[in-house]
Amino acid sequence: MFAIHMGVPEMEEFWNALVDKVSAGRASKDEVRSYNLLGKAMALLSENPRHPSLQTHEINVLTARYGMKVWCSYLQNNTPAAGRLFWSYGPEQGDITIVALEPHPNDKKNHAYKKITLSLMKTRSDSTG
Repeated sequence: MFAIHMGVPEMEEFWNALVDKVSAGRASKDEVRSYNLLGKAMALLSENPRHPSLQTHEINVLTARYGMKVWCSYLQNNTPAAGRLFWSYGPEQGDITIVALEPHPNDKKNHAYKKITLSLMKTRSDSTG
């Protein structure tokens, strides 16, 4: 099993705010849906990043731009602007860090990925304070 982490600061802030809203019963219907989809995807990633329903594949343009392999997994399929989870292995062996959550790019060409900005991975010093 892989340990799932959120990229900093954007993904960590997004996830913490979403968890807080859902826990407090203040989340909208769309936020609850996002929470459930993301939670399911994280569970599948933790067990098997190549799970068939995730349809995981490398995004070469982002790999080249960020200098680390960037993978994309589906949150949902056959849905307009379906959610896509972008992630990388690390920072340590056995870790996966979610670095972005975006709607599926409309453009099938590499230009669609220009607008995607990835969060950073925590380093060991970030974890130990």
